[in-house]
Amino acid sequence: MQKAQNSFNRNGIMEHPFPKSTSAVEKCKRLWEVVGSDDVLGIVINADPDSMASALALKRLFWRKAKKILIYHINPIERADNLAFIKLLKIEQENIRNVKRSLITKWAVVDSQPEHNDLLKRFQFHIIIDHHPVLESTKAPFVDIKPEYGANSTIMTEYLKAARIKPSPTLATALFYGIKTDTDNFVRNSLPNDVNAFRYLYKFVNMNVIKKIESSEMTVRTLDTYRKAMDRLIIHKDIAFVYMEGEQRPDWLVMVADFFMRLAEVTWALVSGIHRGKVVVIIRNAGLRGNAGKLAERIFSRFGGSGGGHASAGRAEVPLANLEMHLEGQNSLEKFLLSLIKSVR
Repeated sequence: MQKAQNSFNRNGIMEHPFPKSTSAVEKCKRLWEVVGSDDVLGIVINADPDSMASALALKRLFWRKAKKILIYHINPIERADNLAFIKLLKIEQENIRNVKRSLITKWAVVDSQPEHNDLLKRFQFHIIIDHHPVLESTKAPFVDIKPEYGANSTIMTEYLKAARIKPSPTLATALFYGIKTDTDNFVRNSLPNDVNAFRYLYKFVNMNVIKKIESSEMTVRTLDTYRKAMDRLIIHKDIAFVYMEGEQRPDWLVMVADFFMRLAEVTWALVSGIHRGKVVVIIRNAGLRGNAGKLAERIFSRFGGSGGGHASAGRAEVPLANLEMHLEGQNSLEKFLLSLIKSVR
């Protein structure tokens, strides 16, 4: 494990993620060194199927190795299919607002990095496992980041296999669905590792649960959101642009962006709205060129926002006040955002 050790500083903090040559078995050994039998581990997620499945897998890896493991989500969960996922798989988690920080001795984050969200920045993480592009500020005693992977659930499946842990039907179903959704059925960028993990999990999966989750996408509220989005849709070249008025949930914006990617004429979708004083922009790309994550960063970082993601899926968040300063002669935030998109496309 010599190459991995070179990434540690004097305080035992990994300055860089594990090199590619480090095996999953070696990583598991290091992971189990970070959390002891007297520790209470808090796993923090920005809840979606991939992150929830990853949290369940990490919880299983520390079963009987930690005193207690608790899962906390930082975002509201309102998508009907995500709620069905939680209900059918009986996933126990709490809102981060309910945490008693004095009870937690070690912190982990999966499928994200501290700089991705202001709430995550408040924690000193001991474990970071992610598949998004590596950020320079991402440091912890254990850091494993594989941006080339299509799903974080794939990384966690490889850990389970390395630890010789056979996943229960519940855990396998969660990881299987996590890979399925984050790769968009392997339409988005992925590796043979994702396919191999998917195939490995298949024999343990409850397909009836998968079918029920996937058939739980629609509610009356979902239909109303789509109706409002269609009323506000602007097509520019091959881009579907929508600015949703009023307070919005990021989950709704994601649904709308994915929905408009079904249009034959569209290869890009950019859907934006305001959530808790920030402008949230969801970007989707199905073209051969371009990178949604890099576009999100390029456009909005100059306004003091954060942005990132993958070639096919990106997201940016910018304080509303930062954009309002730049409106000047623009009639509305919608027109200003559209002008930004037109300037780069």
